[in-house]
Amino acid sequence: MLIAVTGLYAQSREWKSGVNWPEPKIVTPGEGVAPPSDAIVLFDGKSLDAWKGADGWVVKDGYASPTKGDIATKQEFSDCQLHIEFATPEAVKGDGQGRGNSGVFLCGEFEVQVLDSYENKTYFDGQCGGIYKQRPPLVNACRKPGEWQSYDIIFHAPQFHDDGELKRPATITVLQNNVLVQDHLELLGDTPYVRAPRYNPEVTKGPIKLQNHGNPVKFRNIWIRELGAPQI
Repeated sequence: MLIAVTGLYAQSREWKSGVNWPEPKIVTPGEGVAPPSDAIVLFDGKSLDAWKGADGWVVKDGYASPTKGDIATKQEFSDCQLHIEFATPEAVKGDGQGRGNSGVFLCGEFEVQVLDSYENKTYFDGQCGGIYKQRPPLVNACRKPGEWQSYDIIFHAPQFHDDGELKRPATITVLQNNVLVQDHLELLGDTPYVRAPRYNPEVTKGPIKLQNHGNPVKFRNIWIRELGAPQI
């Protein structure tokens, strides 16, 4: 009996990786819609001081909306977790790409499309939650026009070898209204309208950009967390 127990213990001993991991830092989650303690607040409903081009946008009742031009953060980011809330116009005007159109750009050139895609048909890789001209959303998770929606985006910037060749493509995960719509997608490059995607080896870091596409889309509660690999 003792032999059997000893043998069983030998087979069930704890496995350890052998890596001497540092202790993870403490991050306090925000209460309700508040950001976590280590987040950089990009828009708190009061000021667009963190953005360039803000003179063409209006801040009112806790939200920001475009009247002229795009806005881009003064600070540049690489790998990140981004939270942003938006609402397309309650009064429905136009259709397809002309209805509640805007966009959220990572590194200034990788676009997650913003569009009123509630009962509004357009090309699938151009609808809300899509990576523009590259991949439709997994599902259409849009709320009705005028209702507040959210994106939670995990983005990893591309990496390049010293000779400029692509080492690792950019990847993106997107939850829209807490529903997964992009699942660790490897991007083909940037997201232009007029040509095929391509990578620029000089772009491994850049601003968050919000697009003015001529529609009064509202934005609020924007914050970001910079991500990095664990330190061993």
